[in-house]
Amino acid sequence: MEQLMIVNILLLVIFAIVLVLPFKVKKIEENIEMFLFLCGVAALSVASFATLHGETFGWTPAIILEALAAPVMITTVFGIPVGIVQIVLIMGLIIYVAHRQIHAAIQSMVSRVPLSVIVFFLICGLGLISSVISAILAAIILVEIVCALPLGRREMIGLTVIACFSIGLGAALTPLGEPLSTIAISKLSGDPYYAGFGFLIGLLGWYIVPGIVALGVLGVAFLKRSDTGGERMNCHLKRETLREVVIRAGKVYLFIMALVFLGEGFKPIILEYIIQIPSEGLFWVNIVSAVLDNATLAAAEIGPQLTILQIKSALMGLLIAGGMLIPGNIPNIIAAGKMGITSKEWVRYGVPLGFALMLIYFSILFVPVYLGIA
Repeated sequence: MEQLMIVNILLLVIFAIVLVLPFKVKKIEENIEMFLFLCGVAALSVASFATLHGETFGWTPAIILEALAAPVMITTVFGIPVGIVQIVLIMGLIIYVAHRQIHAAIQSMVSRVPLSVIVFFLICGLGLISSVISAILAAIILVEIVCALPLGRREMIGLTVIACFSIGLGAALTPLGEPLSTIAISKLSGDPYYAGFGFLIGLLGWYIVPGIVALGVLGVAFLKRSDTGGERMNCHLKRETLREVVIRAGKVYLFIMALVFLGEGFKPIILEYIIQIPSEGLFWVNIVSAVLDNATLAAAEIGPQLTILQIKSALMGLLIAGGMLIPGNIPNIIAAGKMGITSKEWVRYGVPLGFALMLIYFSILFVPVYLGIA
C-alpha cells in the first residue's frame, strides 16, 4: 500500500507537470508533442511499480502495439486501415495541391451567397464535417473563409470563436475527428464497452448535433446584431509547404502515441480516485479544459472502469470547456495563430459562451436523472 501511495504521488506530480508547464513555458508549448511523449514514457515507467487489486501496470507489448496502431488504424475502408494521421495527411495534401482553386471558390461563394447563409452553413458544416476531415483541417478551412468575409475584426473574432466551439464538438463524433475522440475509443475498445467507430456518435450524437445547429443559429444572430464595418483583421494566410503538411501529420502521430502512454500510465490514479468522482463532479471538474488541451485530460480520465454517465459527463465537460480559451483545443490554437487573435479577445466571446453551454448541457444531462426519467 505504501508503494502504491508513492507511485500515485509521483503520477500526480507528472500530471501537474503536464497540466502546468505547457501553459507556462512557451518552448514546451511549441514542442508539445515531444513533451507529452516524454511525460507519457515517465508515467508508464512509474506505473510499472504499482499493483492494485492484483492488477499490474506499465510497459507491456500490448501497450506498445496500441500506441503504434492507435493513430493510424481506427477503422478500415475496403480493407485499408484508416486513422486520424492518414486523414490529416491526405486532406492536407489535397489542400496543398488545390489551394488556388479552393481560394478562388471561396471568393466566388462570398461574392454570390448572402452572408447569413454563409455563416450558418460555415458553422454547422464545419462542425459536422470535422468528424471526417479532422478538427485540424476544419480549422484551416475556417480561417480561409472567415478572412474572406466582409466583416470587421470584432465580428470575425466572434464568428471564429463560435465556429471553433462547433468544430470542437463535432470532431468528437468519430475517432477520425480529433485526438480526444481517438483516445476515448482506444481506451474503451475492450470490455465492457467494446467501443467501435460509431460508439461516440451513439453516445454523444443526440447532444452534439443539435448543439452544432444551435451554434449556427447563434452565429447568424450575432452577425445581424453586429456592425460589418470597422477595422479589418490582418490574417496571416500563406500556402503551406509540402514539408509542413507532412510534419503536421507526424506531430499528430506522436501526439496520439503520447496520449496512449499517458492514459495507461495514469491508470492507477483512475482506479484509485477518478472512478469515485460522481458524474456531476466530472462534468464541472473538466472546466479546466479551458486552459489545458482536452485530449490530454481525456487520456488521464477516460477508462473502462467508468460508467456510461461518467464517460458522457466527462467528455461533454471536456468538449465544451475546451472552446473557452485558446489553449483548450486544437482548432482554437490554429485559428488564433493564423488570424492573430489575442487571448484577451478570445476570452470576450469564449468564456460567456462556454459557461452558457456548460449550464445548458448540465441541465440536459442531469435534470432527467434527478427527475428519474433517464
